[in-house]
Amino acid sequence: MSRTGAALAALAVSAFAIGTTEFVIAGLLPELAAELGVSVPTAGLLVSGYALGVVVGAPLVTMAVQRMPRKQALLGLLVLFIAGNVTSAVATGFGVLLLGRVLAALCHGAFLGVGSLAAAGLVDEKRRARAIAAMFTGLTLSTVVGVPMGTFVGQQWGWRVTFWVIAGLGVAGMAGIAALVPPMPALAASSDGSVFRRPQLWLALAMTALGFGAVYAPYTFIAPIMTSLAGYAPGDLSWLLVVFGVGLVIGNWLGARAADWRLMGTIITLLTILAALLLVFAEFPSVITLFLLGVVAFATVPAFTSRVIATGGGTTLASSAAVAAFNLGNASGAYLAGLAATADGYVATSWVGAAMAAGGLGVAVLSAALAHRQRHRHRDPAALAG
Repeated sequence: MSRTGAALAALAVSAFAIGTTEFVIAGLLPELAAELGVSVPTAGLLVSGYALGVVVGAPLVTMAVQRMPRKQALLGLLVLFIAGNVTSAVATGFGVLLLGRVLAALCHGAFLGVGSLAAAGLVDEKRRARAIAAMFTGLTLSTVVGVPMGTFVGQQWGWRVTFWVIAGLGVAGMAGIAALVPPMPALAASSDGSVFRRPQLWLALAMTALGFGAVYAPYTFIAPIMTSLAGYAPGDLSWLLVVFGVGLVIGNWLGARAADWRLMGTIITLLTILAALLLVFAEFPSVITLFLLGVVAFATVPAFTSRVIATGGGTTLASSAAVAAFNLGNASGAYLAGLAATADGYVATSWVGAAMAAGGLGVAVLSAALAHRQRHRHRDPAALAG
C-alpha cells in the first residue's frame, strides 16, 4: 500500500469507530427503551441528541483545534470520543446516557471535517471526491460490520457491552493515526466565519441537511419498521443491517465517481431517486427496498461533502460545517419522524423522509440555477455592464 493509501486507511479506521457509535443506536432502541423505562420514540432522542451534539461541536470544536497540527488534533478528538462512549457504557439512566452520546458527538464533526480536508489534500483535485469517499468507507463499513455486530452484542450481552467495544475501537483508531498518518500542518483556516457570507455555501448546507435527514427519518426507527411493518423477527435485524450496510458501501463508491464526473447533476438525480424510493419504502419495506435505500443514501455523501467544500473555499470550517449539516439533518429527520410515528405509526417516518428529500431537491435545483446564471453573467460583458 502506498503512503497515501495508508494514511487514508488510518482515517477510515477512525471513521469506522465513529460510524459505529453513531449508527448502532438504531438497532438497539427497543432494548434501550425497555431497560431505561421510556418509549421507543423517546429513546429515539438519543439519535437526535447525538446529531445535535455534532451540529454544535462541528464549528466550535473545529475552531478550537484548527490551529493545531492536524495529526495532533485528530488524536485529541479521539480522546473525547472515547470518553463519551465510556460515559455511555456506565450510564445509570437515560439522562447520563444522553450526556455520553452528546460528549462523543462533540468530536464527530470536527474529526470528520478535519479528516475530510486532510484526505482531499492527499490527492490531486480530480481525485478529491474519491479520497473523501475512501475515508468515509470507514463509515460505510461500520454499517456492514460495526452496527450489525454492535446490535448482536447488545442483544446478547446488553447494550453497555456494545459501548465498551466501541470505546475500544476508538483506541484502535488512535493507534492507527499515530502510526500511519504523516505529520500534517494546520491549515490557515477561516476562523472569523467570513466563509459563511457565501449564499452558495448555505444552499449546499441546506441540501445536505435535507437530503441526509430524509434517510435518517425512517432509519432511526428501522428496528420497529422491519419487525412491526415488514414482519421480520427481532433476530433478523443484524443481517438486515448488513444488507443495508452493503448498499451504503456500493452507494458510496458509485456516488464518488459520479460526483467527480458531474457534481450538481449527480446531486439532483440522487435526490429525485431518493424521494421516490422513500415513498416506495413506506408501502413496501423489505430487504430489497432497504438495500436500495442504502445505495442511494450514501451515494449522496461524497457529492454533498464535495459541494460544501467547493462552495466554502476548501476551508477547515466549511468542511466541518458539512458534517454539521449532515447531523442537523439526522437530528431533524429523527425528531420529525418520531412525531410522525407517534401520531400515525412507523409508516409515516418514510413520508417525512420523502418530504425532506423533495425539499433538498428544490434547494439543489435553485443552487444549480443560480450557478448557471452567475456563469452566464461572467461570460456576457453586456450583462455585467447592465
